[in-house]
Amino acid sequence: MTYCLAVKVNRGLVFASDSRTNAGVDYVATYSKMRRYCWPGERVCVLLTSGSLATSQAVMNAINRDLQDPDATFNLRSGKQLYEVAQYIGKLSQEEQQRHAKAMEKSGSSAESNFIFGGQIAGQPPEIFHVYPQGNFISASDDTPYLQIGENKYGKPILDRIIAKTTSLEDAARCAMVSLDSTIRSNISVGPPVELAMLQTDNIDEPFHSTYTLNSPMYKSMQKQWTQGLKRAFNRLPRFDWEKPER
Repeated sequence: MTYCLAVKVNRGLVFASDSRTNAGVDYVATYSKMRRYCWPGERVCVLLTSGSLATSQAVMNAINRDLQDPDATFNLRSGKQLYEVAQYIGKLSQEEQQRHAKAMEKSGSSAESNFIFGGQIAGQPPEIFHVYPQGNFISASDDTPYLQIGENKYGKPILDRIIAKTTSLEDAARCAMVSLDSTIRSNISVGPPVELAMLQTDNIDEPFHSTYTLNSPMYKSMQKQWTQGLKRAFNRLPRFDWEKPER
């Protein structure tokens, strides 16, 4: 399991992901779930993955293959609209799943992967898409300007309470970090390092990117302050009638 999310606000896009691919008593593995592609001044894209690691890797390998093949009919750079690229990613995912469908069915395993794809093409608005295992996709809405894949339930409440179109890019990034940390604390199948990427609207350049471990000063400070802030807020909640002193 994993947890990845993307947020779309007026000032840009935020992408965040964990790095755990397996969890158990005896075995824990990590693998980056985030890939960044940038052609300065032309387009910048970010891809997040969850689900079958084999399928995710195969899709990313196919993306790299098509980028290097001058005879490829389509690639990440040739789509005139970002939704065309989302369709392309869904098609690659479907092809890979079908290639191994019989073998996966016999073993009782799933080859399904989910993707979050987003970015901006020069002259167009930034967008984010959730590409499903079936190859279809949805985009974020004004009412729900974020997308999640993987183990999403623990990190959703803070997104619902904080994120809006007018949220600053930096606050959206902090919110994404807390959303990930909340999930890490509640589910062993999600774990660090945590990756964060930010794209400013109309800044078609290499996105800001950083990786945080549990020992990173910023991550540790965020964890501590968030926990202390929750406790302070909890202690200030209204008292029940029977707790109030009699006059």
